[in-house]
Amino acid sequence: MQHGKPTVIDMFSGCGGLSRGFMDAGYKVLLGVDNEEIALKTFRENHGEAKTLRTDLFDPFAIEEMKNIIDGEKVDLIIGGPPCQGFSLTGTRKENDERNTLFRSMVKAVESFEPQAFVLENVPGLGTLYNGKAKEEILESFHELGYKVSYKVLFAPDYGVPQIRKRIFFVGVKSKELYEFPLPTHSPDNYITCGEAISDLHDRVEGNGIEEDEYMTPPLTEYQQLMRAKSDKLYNHIGTKHTELVKEVISHVPEGGNFKDLPPGLGESRKFNEAWTRYHSQKPSKTIDTGHRNHFHYKFNRVPTVRENARLQTFTDDFRFYGTKTQQYRQVGNAVPPMLGYHIAQKLKAYIREAEEVSL
Repeated sequence: MQHGKPTVIDMFSGCGGLSRGFMDAGYKVLLGVDNEEIALKTFRENHGEAKTLRTDLFDPFAIEEMKNIIDGEKVDLIIGGPPCQGFSLTGTRKENDERNTLFRSMVKAVESFEPQAFVLENVPGLGTLYNGKAKEEILESFHELGYKVSYKVLFAPDYGVPQIRKRIFFVGVKSKELYEFPLPTHSPDNYITCGEAISDLHDRVEGNGIEEDEYMTPPLTEYQQLMRAKSDKLYNHIGTKHTELVKEVISHVPEGGNFKDLPPGLGESRKFNEAWTRYHSQKPSKTIDTGHRNHFHYKFNRVPTVRENARLQTFTDDFRFYGTKTQQYRQVGNAVPPMLGYHIAQKLKAYIREAEEVSL
C-alpha cells in the first residue's frame, strides 16, 4: 500500500460513484477507465489526482494502455461495474449480448495487475439470469486466478442511501478468509427518506437555476449536513421547464402515487409501472434511472434536479457533474451510490492488509 493508502483502478467508471466511495474511505484512486469522455471529465474533477483513460474495454490493448498511464504504480484493488444491459430487467436480455462478456476484461485486468482484491458490481439479475451461468463464470474465472470470492445482493437503504436500489457485489480477496460484507447501518424504521435528503433544496418550479448557485436555507437534517459539509456552493440544481399540461398531470398525483391515481383521461400517453410516479417525503426514493421523465418531486410539480438525484444517490454536494443536463442525469443514474462503495471499502481494508502480509 503506497502512501499508506490502498490504490484503486476503477473500470467502467462512468463518473466514478463507486470509486468516490473508496476515496472517501481513504483509498488512493489512480485511474478511471470508461468510453464516455464527458463522464470522465466529471471523474477527473472529483477524484483528486486520479488520471482517466478513454478506451473501449473490448480492445485487447486496453490493459497495456492502463499500465502505461499509471506508470508502474502498484495496484491494490480493481473495482468496476461492467455495463449491465444484457442482465438488466429493462434490457432485452439476450444471452449472447456481447455486453454480457465485458466482465471478462475485468478478469484480464485482475490477471494482469494481480491486485490484492477486486470488487465487481452489477444488477441483481446477473445472479440468476441464464440459470446463473454468468455468475458461475465470474466465480470460476476469479477462483482460477487465486481469489476467494463472496457475493451478495445489497439493498441500498440498509446502508444509509435514501433510495430503493438493489445491486449485486462480487468481492474477491487473496487473504485466508472469504470477505464478509458489512452489516447494515439502517433498518426500515430509520431509513433515510426523500424529505431528509432534499428538503433544503429550493423549488425551481419554473425551470430556473444556474450551474453554480447559493444555498437559500441552512441544512435541516443530519443527512443534509453530511451532504453539504464540503461545499459552500450549490451545483447542478437547475429545474426542468415542463409544459402546462405536464404540470397539470403531475399536480393530480398524490405523494407516493403514480399513474393509477390520475383522473380518467389524464396522462394517457404514459401508462406503465413507473409512469407519473411522485416520490414520498417519508420514504426513500424509487431507483434513480438514467432518464428523468417518470419520477417527480414529492412536493413540487416537476422532475427532480440533477442535484436532487445526486443527493438520493449519496453524492456529496461538492461532487460536481459536467456536460449537458441529459448527460448529467445519465451519469448520476448509472452510478453506484458512493455510500454503498464507502461501506464495502471500509470493511475491505483489513483483507487487503492481510493479503499483503500473506504475499510478502
